Parts: sequence; structure tokens; C-alpha cells
Amino acid sequence: MIVLKTPEEIAKMRLLGQQLARILHTLKQQAKAGMTTAELDEIASSETEFIGARCASYGYGGFPGHCCISLNETVIHGIPSGRELKEGDLVSIDHVIERDGLFVDSTITFTIGLPNHSQTRIMEVCSRALDEGIAIAKPGKKIGDIGNAVQLVVEGAGYSIIRDFVGHGVGKSMHEDPQIPNFGRPGTGPMIVPGMTLAIEPMIAEGSYHVRIAKDGWTTNMADGKLSCHTEHTIAVLENETVVLTKI
Repeated sequence: MIVLKTPEEIAKMRLLGQQLARILHTLKQQAKAGMTTAELDEIASSETEFIGARCASYGYGGFPGHCCISLNETVIHGIPSGRELKEGDLVSIDHVIERDGLFVDSTITFTIGLPNHSQTRIMEVCSRALDEGIAIAKPGKKIGDIGNAVQLVVEGAGYSIIRDFVGHGVGKSMHEDPQIPNFGRPGTGPMIVPGMTLAIEPMIAEGSYHVRIAKDGWTTNMADGKLSCHTEHTIAVLENETVVLTKI
């Protein structure tokens, strides 16, 4: 069931989303070669606690980290660990926080040091795909329109779209209906209406879209070991506009 949010709930989510954006910015600034992903995760935990929120991923389905930190060929659900960041790593941080029964979800991707050409291009395409998906998420459109907009950008640039994981509704819980694939036919799926709050999150790769989940049950790697990228915003659909909640 799709849960619509009130204007008051959306206002609270917007404040929380702006705070999440600041936390992710802090994590990007703090991430340095030689730091472990577990140390970065601890910063996420302390920054989230500081604003009176909680890290919703922690303990979710047994997940052991406060956020997901994925490197290079790991597209999503990387578990923070003693692995050290190194110059040239492509880093995705996916963080979900909750306060007063409301959730927001966002992912950023960046490099340790200057990006190379391949990294620059995949990040640019992933970001542009997210922007196009958000731009079409308006009342009267359908969920399939979002996936189609993302797909046109990604596949048009020669990348593949991960099929096994999708975007989703978010707000009263971390994962709500509707599911939002990053591919699809326009004019299909549930109607987009005011009050929807959605997490749109392109997940793309240089090679095949096939993934392999590690023995830990979480870490999701590209089966061919090729570079991957993930970016995400939580948005709110209003009567006359669509608002990105997870940006400053």
C-alpha cells in the first residue's frame, strides 16, 4: 500500500533530509586515504546521533553497519569494516536516518583523490539519470515514467542498469510501496500523486548488470568486477512541484 504524507510530515522530512545531506557532505570531506570504512561509519553514527536521529540501517535485517559504504565494483550494501580507503577508490555512502517516526534516504558517490576519466564519466551519467528521474516525477505521471527516464540516460551512455535492486517509497518506514525500477515502459505502474515521498536511486555499471552477493549476505558486487555507481535522493511530490528533500 502506498502511504501518502501530510504537508506537516513532508516539512519534517525536508528538515531531516537537509540534515542528512549535511552529514553526507561531512563524510565526503572526512574520507581520506588510510581511513577505514569502519571509522567513516563511526562518524556517520556520531553525526546522526548529534541531530537526535538514528541510523535506520543499523540492525535492519541484521545489517551490522550504521550506513552502507561500497567501493568500486561493490554497487550497494557494503559493510563497514577494517578495509582502508586508498587513493583512487570510488566510494558510495548510502545512509538512511529516522527521527520521530519519519525516514529519509540518500546516497552520494565520490572518489578518494582526483577521479580518473572512467570514474568521472560514470558519476556524471549516474547523477544525470537521477536528475531526469526526479524531473519526470510529477502528478499525473506514472512510476514507469521514472524508470524509463533513468534507463534512457544510462543505456544511452553505454552503461547497464542493475535489475535486482530498485528505488522505493520511503517516509513512515525505510522501504514502502511503490517499488521504483530504474528501467521500464512509460505510462505503466502506479499513478504519481501529491503526498508521495519516493527514494529514486540509479544503480549502474560499466559492464554487465549481473551482481553477486558475498557470503556475508549483504555486500553486492558486480559479477564481472567492473566499476559501478549509485546515487539517490528522497523526493516529495506536491501539487505544483516536486521537492528534493535530501539536499542542502
